[in-house]
Order: sequence, then structure tokens, then C-alpha cells
Amino acid sequence: MKSSAARQSIPARPAIKTSDLEALLSSAKSVCVLTGAGISQESGVPTFRGAGGLWKQYRPEELATPEAFARDPMTVWEWYAWRREIIGRAQPNAAHFALAELEQRFAGDRNGDPAGEQAEPFTLLTQNVDGLHERAGSRNVIRLHGDIWRLRCTQCGAERQDNSVPLDPFPPRCDCSSLMRPGVVWFGEPLPDAAWRRATMAAGSAELFLIVGTSALVEPAASLPLLGKQNGARLVEINLDPTPLSGLAELSIRGKAAEVLGPLQEKIRRGKIGKIPTL
Repeated sequence: MKSSAARQSIPARPAIKTSDLEALLSSAKSVCVLTGAGISQESGVPTFRGAGGLWKQYRPEELATPEAFARDPMTVWEWYAWRREIIGRAQPNAAHFALAELEQRFAGDRNGDPAGEQAEPFTLLTQNVDGLHERAGSRNVIRLHGDIWRLRCTQCGAERQDNSVPLDPFPPRCDCSSLMRPGVVWFGEPLPDAAWRRATMAAGSAELFLIVGTSALVEPAASLPLLGKQNGARLVEINLDPTPLSGLAELSIRGKAAEVLGPLQEKIRRGKIGKIPTL
């Protein structure tokens, strides 16, 4: 039986114009990208802020601190076990793959600069700890806030990679029998020296700086685009909402990262966007 009511048509969502972004990518010789929680949220990973940031009755700021871990390590580990389970099910999205493709276009077959002695033509700085960029194929990734899949001993400092879900034993312990902690940077802790040194080098030498899916509120990562601009980089922001950096960006695109960058992937692959530098 057909309804007599007229079927209402839903207007199509207007396409996001990316021609200016494509032109900037094609003219730049070096690119630095800063990604935040927004790009991972599009893969189903909850953010620290908003309704999805609550876990039980706690806010992340009440759990992701050295003081919280010292006071109640089991509760903190239960939260991280929950996050690891969600992240383990998540898959990279179109934005992750587009950025990996863009790196290949700019960097060619170069294997990165582990010693941090010179800036690469393409560097991806991420505030995310989930590893989705690497799973999408990105190689020159600087994890500013650490890695949720790494464990670090609270006593001897030993580290190990552990991608198992669930963790066994729980909570994890080191070979020295001491409790291990997540290998991430908590509120109130400094960023790793080597990562920060490489990040500032990349930001200060880039011709184009992309800011993708970040609120630009968490320091010191939020200062990196400013460092780039001070050294002549052109800023491009891709985010759903305005941020403190929006007024400084040469181009500010309102939209999801996957919707903006995803359609560019095939153009990048065919060499229509981006340049392979002459080495």
C-alpha cells in the first residue's frame, strides 16, 4: 500500500569546494600536518570533549593525570582498557588514507628522518594516540602525545609494545614486577623531547601547514601552526567548527576531514595534486 502523502525530497548536501586547497598543495614544496581528535572521531573513536568524552561519572581530565594514576591505578587502567577496545575495532577513514597518499607524493621513497637532523618534505604531527595514521600507511608520523599501545614501567622505565585486547594480565606488570602505565602523555606532563624537537623543526620549515580535526586548544601542540606561520607557512584549517586559529588561516574549510580530504586521494595518486621534490 502506498501512502497518499507526498514524498518530501531531502536536499542534497552541498559539495565542499577544495580547489583552493588543491592549488596550495600543488604549489608547496614542503607540508606539515597537525591532526587532532576530530579525524579519529570520524572512525568512531570518542573525543575528550563533548558528550562522548564522559566515561562512567569521570571526565578524562580526572583520569589522564599522574596524580589520578598514583591515587587509583585500577580505575585509570579500566578507562584505558575501554579506550583500547574501541580503538582496536576502529578503522582508518578516508582522511587517514588521503594523508598517507599525500606523504607518498611528497616524500617519494624516503624513509623519514629518525635522528631528527633535517626536516622532511612531508611530516605528520598527531595529537592522537590510536595509531590509525600508521595503519593507513603514513610513515613520517610524530606522535606528540604518545602511543596507547605502548606500556611503560613505573619503576624501571622499561617499555614494550602490546596490542592485545584485552590485556592479560590486567593491569599489566613489568618483568621487574612493577606496575606498568600507558605510554601516553598525561595532563601536566611534558611532551617527549625528541618528538617536540622534530615537530618544531617540521613546523618551522614547512611552506604549507594543514590543521585537521583539532580544536587548537591543547598546548603546546596548538602553538605549532603559529610557529609555522611565523616562519612563512601558509595555514589551512579543516575542521567542523571555528577554532582560535581560524582567523589566522589563509584557508578555513568547514567540514569533516574525510569529506574534505577523502575525495582528493585519487587525484593525489594520479599526480594531479602535490609534487615529488627533487632530491
